[in-house]
Amino acid sequence: MPGKVADFLRAAELEPAERATLDQGVTVRRGQGYTLRLIAVPAIHRQLLDRCQPLDGTAAVPAQRKARREYENRVNALPATSLH
Repeated sequence: MPGKVADFLRAAELEPAERATLDQGVTVRRGQGYTLRLIAVPAIHRQLLDRCQPLDGTAAVPAQRKARREYENRVNALPATSLH
């Protein structure tokens, strides 16, 4: 998960399972930003993706919109039965 998406979700109200997934993520530095590596079933990733829909709106900065699109592409590439 891109760091900009993770930062947005940390400030949002999440379900306990979603919050636990974020809290257990491992931060990996990438250039100027970071990536949060999460191990969760695809359903949790899809719930988190749904919660960051406001990043598609005009109130979000372009980098946030791009980060959300990248996360969406990664989530959509997950097989339905995967554990990662």
